[in-house]
Amino acid sequence: MNKLRTALATAAAAALGLAALATAPAQAAAEPAFLAASQMPPSSTPWTATKVFTGIPENGGALCAPYKIPAQNTRYREFNTELDTNGVQITTVARTEADAVKLVDTLRESLAGCGSLLERQNPGLRAVSASHGKLAVEEGAWVYSLDTADPQIGNSDIHLFSVGRDGRTVTFVRWGQMGDFKDAPLTAFRTTTKTAVSKLH
Repeated sequence: MNKLRTALATAAAAALGLAALATAPAQAAAEPAFLAASQMPPSSTPWTATKVFTGIPENGGALCAPYKIPAQNTRYREFNTELDTNGVQITTVARTEADAVKLVDTLRESLAGCGSLLERQNPGLRAVSASHGKLAVEEGAWVYSLDTADPQIGNSDIHLFSVGRDGRTVTFVRWGQMGDFKDAPLTAFRTTTKTAVSKLH
């Protein structure tokens, strides 16, 4: 009888051990982390950040890449200052790493061609997209800008974008305000991008 009890106890312990191993990956798969307001490029007024929402922002989610990022397995956070400066971070977890690579390529293509597309869609608008290179962080991040001017209403806007990847996780960051490229904090935005990708996992 004692031998039977011992055998049953050993089997139960082994089963518990296997169950713990089986659930460990699920517990370890934490959701990607997001930028804090203080990690956005410095501004003349403080940044504030919304909570992290599920899905993508309204109107397709991303300037220059609307509806390119799937809503499934995606979350986002928006950033604002007391003035006109604003931003967003959108992060998605792809089904496979190959899908993540494909999404990065799609987003990069959209950002690179955004200026010329906007000019075709909006006669009279002047829009220039530019690439600002790759950053060495995880599987890489790429930085772009969009400089727009509308002579009819006399305003100009500058936006900075980045797309980065860590394994199956892809993050898209945008910063924008009224002004020209000379007003853009490109160096600080590169730092923000590196932080965003490093924080994912």
